[in-house]
Amino acid sequence: MPPLDNGHTGTRIREQRRLARLSQRELAARIPYSYSLLNQVECGARPASADFVAAVARALRIDVTVLTGQPYVRLLHQDHLATLVRPIREALDLYDLGPDPDLTVRSADQLTAAADELCAHVRATRLRAAAAALPSTIAELTTAAWRTPSTPHWQALASTYRTAHDISVKLGYYDLSSVALDRMDWAAQRASDPCLAAVRQYMRALVYLREGEYSIGRRLISSGHGILDQSEKTRESLAVAGQLHLGASVIAARAQDETAVGTHIDEARRLARRIGNASDVHWLSFGPTNVAMHKMSAAVEMQDYDNALQQARKIKPPTSMAVSRRAHFLIDRARTEMELGYTEASLKSLSAARRTAPEQTRYHPAARETVRGLVHLSRRTPETLGSMASWIGM
Repeated sequence: MPPLDNGHTGTRIREQRRLARLSQRELAARIPYSYSLLNQVECGARPASADFVAAVARALRIDVTVLTGQPYVRLLHQDHLATLVRPIREALDLYDLGPDPDLTVRSADQLTAAADELCAHVRATRLRAAAAALPSTIAELTTAAWRTPSTPHWQALASTYRTAHDISVKLGYYDLSSVALDRMDWAAQRASDPCLAAVRQYMRALVYLREGEYSIGRRLISSGHGILDQSEKTRESLAVAGQLHLGASVIAARAQDETAVGTHIDEARRLARRIGNASDVHWLSFGPTNVAMHKMSAAVEMQDYDNALQQARKIKPPTSMAVSRRAHFLIDRARTEMELGYTEASLKSLSAARRTAPEQTRYHPAARETVRGLVHLSRRTPETLGSMASWIGM
């Protein structure tokens, strides 16, 4: 078996467990996983799934990033992405300073188009381009919204804050993503836009999914639906409602609530049939294919890998679907294939994800853990797997 590096998630779990003065058996008693699995994860014999990491972090009362090692600073510096984070952080802090008297801003239409372009960059996983353009766009929109308060200005500003959240999550800066979501709420309230407010609750729910706080995640989803109930039933609101159901299905899967998973998937499917492909609504990729992908993801989260792979083989993501969503599906599929022992197929799926969205795949914790699992399973590391492991930072 090829040697594993010493900086993997299992090593960090062992370090934090020892700092908490817990034995393996004592920690295993606090999480819904076996002592045997914990032992295998710590020694690097098994990859650490997102739900496992969340359970350990919750039991140890630490942030998930302490265990995943995010942000992956060395890689970020190699890719010249680390220097783009501070300007975003500074731009997010301009929100209450009023207009900048020295700043010339574009028209409302031009700024709205710029905000949409940032969303398009993120969906295409052009993270460097989005991160580079984001701070100046936030600064312009902040000044424009203060000088001429209007719904379009506040909506576009909320959109840029949402982009800041997306970039921060993909690069592993979760503290910054929380600030961005707070700013998104601040702007959405001024826009009086219930759909934007509901999208923000959806994103907050995914934050708690990452942390293993499923009850709070479910409450946020319910809050999102409550916000939408106070608005007109439009194609936009129905698409956002459908996306809320998809988020709820994954949260329910993590909580091992199969009944709730089925309920939310059925409701999302009903809405998708009613409005069709609505990927243009708030860049959510909502539609029949995304419902199928979430159903497959829910099976993965419930460790029903045979079922998940059967579903994955039936899904053919259209080229029109957001690159980020297609890559996420491929990473889920790779994990499923790895868990079932289909190592060649798993590496093929990971390679496809890399070709589809290299920046996203390189910084995705699930992709890294899947590569680690493949390295452990391979008695002899194929050249392609060795190249993948080196590229992803192992």
